[in-house]
Amino acid sequence: MKPIVRFAPSPTGKLHVGNVRTALVNWLFAAREGGEFILRIDDTDTGRSTKAYEDGIKEDLSWLGMNWSSSFNQSDRFDIYDDAANNLREAGLLYACYETSEELDRQRKILRAQGKPPVYDRTGLSLTPEDKAKLEAEGRTPHWRFKLSGKTTSWDDMVRGTQNIDTSSLSDPVLIRGDGSYLYTLPSVVDDIDANITHIIRGEDHVTNSGAQIEIFEALGGAVPKFAHTPLLVGSDGKGLSKRLGSLSMDQLRAQGIEPLAICSLLAKIGTSDPVEARQSMAELVEEFAFSKIGRAPARFDEKELALVNARLLHETPYADVKDRLDALGVAGGEDFWLLVRANLDKLGDAAGWSTVIYAPMPGQIANEDADFCAKAAEMLTGNIDENTWGAWTSALKEATGRKGKTLFLPLRMALTGRQRGPSMDQILPLLGTERAKARLMGKAG
Repeated sequence: MKPIVRFAPSPTGKLHVGNVRTALVNWLFAAREGGEFILRIDDTDTGRSTKAYEDGIKEDLSWLGMNWSSSFNQSDRFDIYDDAANNLREAGLLYACYETSEELDRQRKILRAQGKPPVYDRTGLSLTPEDKAKLEAEGRTPHWRFKLSGKTTSWDDMVRGTQNIDTSSLSDPVLIRGDGSYLYTLPSVVDDIDANITHIIRGEDHVTNSGAQIEIFEALGGAVPKFAHTPLLVGSDGKGLSKRLGSLSMDQLRAQGIEPLAICSLLAKIGTSDPVEARQSMAELVEEFAFSKIGRAPARFDEKELALVNARLLHETPYADVKDRLDALGVAGGEDFWLLVRANLDKLGDAAGWSTVIYAPMPGQIANEDADFCAKAAEMLTGNIDENTWGAWTSALKEATGRKGKTLFLPLRMALTGRQRGPSMDQILPLLGTERAKARLMGKAG
């Protein structure tokens, strides 16, 4: 059976690296096994969900190269969730509770003070129709809990191995709030059954939830998917990323000039046995993917490492892959220029700066003490320039002026490019040409 997986973001905010890693693991697994990747928009929270965030999620996934076979919104399926809830009520597995959040919080504090687990006491199950009528007359509305079996739920997790959840140690989960709105759990299970989801791949913070969800799958007569719970992302300091996720959203990283493949390369490899290296295609990441490579320790996300991966990716990127984007940036020079400068780029936008250096009129940067030397260099630069000119020219300058090493080469580089570092000058000089190079050496715009 080919796998069917889903990524289920809530359109209440922007897609950030934590979301993307979950989406990526699902996508890579589906692609590796020839399966399907479904995008489910979890917008049951209609007050906070927006179309703008939904569109942004879809745009970001497309930009990252993660296409989906189908997509649907939970907000279109409330009637289906209502039917499932009614079925659970009729089976005696969904029961009404009337405690306020303050009362529940007080109960938990008392239990903790007594050294007991803060598990709901199932008061709702003992309420008579008269009790419920009295509570509702007071203005209370019920929330609805799923009655767990109290047994141990087990599964073979594809990342964590054998997992056992003692449901007697859990509170019966609330599936429907007092205002009638659904929490995540019931709609998710109903959708997974209807979409024939075969594998649920998500963060390890959902492990305990899985114990309860398996019982809901069984109560609704659905096949229980296989589970894979991956370690969560942490920062380079080992601390959680929650306070920094806004700066790690996809639109922020895109605005910073980070390549989508750099993001995917890093997120696919951190926390695994593979080295963190740039990959030139999603196909490479698919070929290398395996759950057996994912470790149990938290995966460390380091923005500095992302910057390095981004630079290394550009250093190996063929011209054909960036031609249209360079054209859009107004970068001149074609493939020869790209092959010359790419090893000196941190971000693609840096190519525009080098295009200006080589092709736009600009005066050379010449220190006062180097003016005579640069004038002499201009005088000695004659004839057509090719890849051999730089070596012969600087050798002649060394002989004529006595300069050598840094005092010979750095003033020439600064006069010709305005930068202390960059591509090899024997390659830059032919692109500048004789007239432009001589003008810059004389301190004129060239």
